[in-house]
Amino acid sequence: MQRPPGREIARITLGVLFIGLLIAISLLVLQPFLGALVWATMIVVATWPMMLAVEARLGGRRWAAVLVMTAIILLLLVVPLTVAVLSIVENADTIVAWTQGLANATVPAPPQWVADLPLVGSNLAAEWAALAATSRDDLMTQVAPYMRSVIQWFAGRAGGVGLTLLHFLLTVVMTAILYANGEAAALSARRFGRRLADDRGESSVVLAGQAIRAVALGIVVTAIAQSIAAGVGLALSGVPYATVLTAVTFVLCIAQLPPLLVLLPAVGWLYWSDHTLWGTVLLVWSLPVAVMDNVMRPVLIKRGADLPLLLIFAGVIGGLISFGIIGLFVGPVVLAVTYRLLESWIADVDHERPDTT
Repeated sequence: MQRPPGREIARITLGVLFIGLLIAISLLVLQPFLGALVWATMIVVATWPMMLAVEARLGGRRWAAVLVMTAIILLLLVVPLTVAVLSIVENADTIVAWTQGLANATVPAPPQWVADLPLVGSNLAAEWAALAATSRDDLMTQVAPYMRSVIQWFAGRAGGVGLTLLHFLLTVVMTAILYANGEAAALSARRFGRRLADDRGESSVVLAGQAIRAVALGIVVTAIAQSIAAGVGLALSGVPYATVLTAVTFVLCIAQLPPLLVLLPAVGWLYWSDHTLWGTVLLVWSLPVAVMDNVMRPVLIKRGADLPLLLIFAGVIGGLISFGIIGLFVGPVVLAVTYRLLESWIADVDHERPDTT
């Protein structure tokens, strides 16, 4: 006996609602772990070829390879991020005190060499002289809003250190679990993609992995290289708190902001302190550091995935603005999968068009 159409529609509707409810409740239960799970997935996908190479060198012993890779992740990723956060927070009082100490600072008159600079020398000297002529009260009135923002930012960061370290530890644990069961997880993801959209769904899962690997190579490795180079220049030129400034540079590079935001103020401080030689050395050193990402990042991204660089950069910047740091990976993956699906859908027109020759 055939069921009435209305009863069949009601059954399907209730079934879909029940499944949606289960998914919503499951996401609510897993909410505390979702951030760490996403980060662990990104790390494992990006470093999986290295994992297989380590396992081969250890005679196929997966447990030993998992231990080695977990230790490497701790040393190369979690430890630098933790040190960066702790360095910034531990020196928060010093940085805030230095900022507040600007209240007693005076701006000296511009030296003669500033006016002798080509193209911008006269204008720069005039602006510097106008700033030097400003009274201390007027200067503090202009600087006060920025000082308040700096103090509030550091106070907010100090409260979240324990939660950040716990998040890092949970990420490492999940990374080790995914390393141990990587093939099964990858197979499940590909089967899910095939169940959704046949071959296109499976190829989209593979493309997502390639996009993650490309971003990890292009963004993280470039940020590490730039921050190390900047730190060497800061330390050799005698800039105080070089370790803290290096940590800040690493965070800025991860966030796709130029290291010149740290290097140029350091150069200015050296000139201000009459260390003209070291200021010039750091200025010259800063130029290749600033353009390093323009050379390294495209090469590394192309090695990770054959995708348009504009697409990757748009995903990185847009994802960062929309989702925070994790958006560095989520943004490019979403755009890459969408781009390939759209490209494949448009290509179907060429296959369906009859041959008129």
